[in-house]
Amino acid sequence: MPASTRKSLRVAVLADSDTRWKWGSLTANRISPADSDILLDGYLLRGRATPTARQLEEVGVRADSLREVTAVEFLRAMEGEPYDVLVIALVGGGVQAILHGLAHVWEGRSKRPVVVTGYVGVVYEKLADGLLLRHGADLVLANSRQDAERFRAVYEGVGADASSVTEVALPFLGGAAYEKHDPYTVVFAAQPSVPENRKDRTYLLNRLIQHARLHPDREVLLKLRSKPGEHTTHIEELPYQKLAQKTDLPANFRLVYGHMGEVLDRTDLLVTISSTAALESLHRRIPTVVLSDLGVREALGNHHFVGSGCLASWDQLDAGYEPAPDPVWVARQGVAADGSYETAFDEARARITGLLAAPGLLPLAPYYTPVTAPGYLPGILARHHLAPDGSPLPGAPAADKEPSPVRQIVRRAARGAYRHGVQRVAPVIRRMGEL
Repeated sequence: MPASTRKSLRVAVLADSDTRWKWGSLTANRISPADSDILLDGYLLRGRATPTARQLEEVGVRADSLREVTAVEFLRAMEGEPYDVLVIALVGGGVQAILHGLAHVWEGRSKRPVVVTGYVGVVYEKLADGLLLRHGADLVLANSRQDAERFRAVYEGVGADASSVTEVALPFLGGAAYEKHDPYTVVFAAQPSVPENRKDRTYLLNRLIQHARLHPDREVLLKLRSKPGEHTTHIEELPYQKLAQKTDLPANFRLVYGHMGEVLDRTDLLVTISSTAALESLHRRIPTVVLSDLGVREALGNHHFVGSGCLASWDQLDAGYEPAPDPVWVARQGVAADGSYETAFDEARARITGLLAAPGLLPLAPYYTPVTAPGYLPGILARHHLAPDGSPLPGAPAADKEPSPVRQIVRRAARGAYRHGVQRVAPVIRRMGEL
């Protein structure tokens, strides 16, 4: 399309962690109408998981502007900025707070941005809770056919409008189809919080190391989410880096960081407990295993893969087993290994195009209100310094300028102290309690 006929689309993404920035910024690009040039402004919600520059760089999406904000600061920015689309990439409670705050800010306005939200990956817990906290956006994105059906059932089951549910796919799928590599490379995709205890994490690390020793002709990689000192969506109490320091590692075993897609470029077997990386791997037809060693349990999230054909144990892998995914299961997960990925976002694009062309939009109307959830909603809003009507509480942080250097140092120190408490102090207290 000639540049002169293309439209400029102003998009804002509000995210609270590295993974949600990845989902939000990539989603913004996927769902924007094809005849538009995107101007992307990023807002990072201030908190313990605010991503570092390296984590943002790893995503590979360039924002035209990027700044750190509180919820109240973000809402003030939304009063004056003429955005076309707003993608809210937050945890459920954060989404609900922002929706109520926006409803207050935009009260009486029919011309407002199209508001989009959804989930970063596999939805394997808190389905009803998370969904109802996201209700009220114009589009609630479902990453698969299965999720779209479940989301509509939840909304309709409580009498909420389900028309916002829109089927898409995970925005970060892609890459070349699988071809064998030399040397054969096994990658274990670690997760910050699954499993969460020392015994299970040590077991998984030892089995990975054992696999490397049993197969010296293979390259065995431990893919880590974050480097020491960095924050993720979930804080790790027991980073694998720390556990690995106490072990004599074989020559063919390495710890790696970086973009998951680049690691998959050299992967022959992807192993995980329940990471979304499994779906990225399946999309590229890479042999993929979801471990059953610690049981198939809701607490681990690997129950989501029942019926996938991917469940197996380290004993089976050590013996040379390779999984064969079930094509029907894969198709229902939005993996689109059949080549339909390019059309997966067409419905969302069409809906956004229609909403942008409308003379005006209805006010945001979340299911949770002071009437439907008087004992739940006020606490969620208060965490973000908002009153039950979505207005800022007295004394809420509302600086309109960048924090001073001293304030920035204090924030970094506070985050470091929090991480130290989670990774060092909390495990010691837990062990003392078990004596």
